[in-house]
Amino acid sequence: MNADTRTRHVVVVGGGIAGLAAAHRLVSAGLRVTLLEGGDRLGGKLLAGEIAGAPVDLGAESLLARRPEAIALARAVGLGDRLRPPATTTASVWTRGTLRPMPKGHVMGVPGDPAALTELLSDEGLRRVAHDRDLPPAEIGEDIAIGAYVAERMGHEVVDRLVEPLLGGVYAGDAYRISMRAAVPALFAAARTHPTLTDAVRAVQRAGAATPSDAAGAATGLGGSAFLGIEGGIGTLPEAVAGAIRAAGGEILTLMPVTGLRRVADGGPWQVDAGGREFLADAVVLAAPAWAAAELLATEAPVAAGELGSVEYASMALVTLAFRRQDVHALPGSGFLVPPVDGHTIKASTFSSQKWQWVADGAPDLFLLRTSVGRYGEEEQVFRDDADLVEASLKDLAAAAGLTARPVATTVTRWTGGLPQYPVGHLARVTRIRDAVARVPGLRVAGAVYDGVGIPACIASGTRAADEIAAGFADEIIATSSTTHPGAGHCP
Repeated sequence: MNADTRTRHVVVVGGGIAGLAAAHRLVSAGLRVTLLEGGDRLGGKLLAGEIAGAPVDLGAESLLARRPEAIALARAVGLGDRLRPPATTTASVWTRGTLRPMPKGHVMGVPGDPAALTELLSDEGLRRVAHDRDLPPAEIGEDIAIGAYVAERMGHEVVDRLVEPLLGGVYAGDAYRISMRAAVPALFAAARTHPTLTDAVRAVQRAGAATPSDAAGAATGLGGSAFLGIEGGIGTLPEAVAGAIRAAGGEILTLMPVTGLRRVADGGPWQVDAGGREFLADAVVLAAPAWAAAELLATEAPVAAGELGSVEYASMALVTLAFRRQDVHALPGSGFLVPPVDGHTIKASTFSSQKWQWVADGAPDLFLLRTSVGRYGEEEQVFRDDADLVEASLKDLAAAAGLTARPVATTVTRWTGGLPQYPVGHLARVTRIRDAVARVPGLRVAGAVYDGVGIPACIASGTRAADEIAAGFADEIIATSSTTHPGAGHCP
């Protein structure tokens, strides 16, 4: 790295995993970095906590292993030896009055073999799925809602009872609104080139892009699971990244909400106002939620600000429950999903003590599980009293799994505006945002709103922003050197 580059100062706004990934990348490249976080902690929706003295994740609990970014970052900050596959990946769907095995052979709920759905769908639903092969090839434009497309080809029942709880659960959204191109790009591409949706699903599976799949994570050497956790919790990753940033000379400041962002002069430094202080920077990475980024970009990038201001979010709550282990009978697998069409309060439950061995080992006398509540359009559920959410969860757990024990401890964690929605046209909006931002020197954006809501996608977003900032500095140095010394940088 050129010595001039090392003197450049970059301010990263936002201490979620995207902002931390950007700061880590920048400081690793030898740049001077200051990360500003408005809250009192780092990590965003990654939160390690405890219940009844037992360690547990109170936010995101796993990362997708088929993408390399999160695994690489965990290893880079010293957590590689704590990566763990789930102890079990067997899940169920609570629908039509009972727990039914999660079917195999699908891509985010879109089936490749109707025969795999015999325990989940009605006879009419199965006939409708099979009807896909009798339909003429569909014409798909630049984007389409995955729920609408699958319902057209295979019927509403498979969407309502499988696609919705799987894909809709990931985004806390409505599958009938979610962009197929943005949320399941491999399937979108295959559906445009294959005569039936069933053929498209099978093509994706053959290419190894289907999820969930036990084979997807084989390259990690960690049991071949499509998902991984971290012993002690995914929530330990942010502080490990922060520690690596500080060790490399980076500065991290919490309780520093950013209230202003502007260029001091044409071609001059950036001024970032935060916590009553002013920070001057050669570049800024804005890793904040869409609404916050929109406010900060209103003057310097009004087109991007307008687009960001139109992004919708969903809120959700996690209810974590601790039971005496002796009070809990055998429960099936790692947990279950709940289709909204069945009208229950919870949308999923994870049996943490069965899914993660580190949870079981950390609390051998307890059984820990959690439920999730709320999705797009159901925000009123999230803001019910804690006691109401606990009782609603217990009622549904009793009905679904026969669990009638009373918990010894409970905690409710709310993620207000936690998940950006990816409706049809979302990727086109992201392109417009990035194009507008790229026209402003020394500015980039990162976060869940751009490339996906999963942890690896957020890390990739932060890394991309950091790389583009560093490349801009390198280009400036080359240009300056070439101007000062004609012919510099060229082979003799």
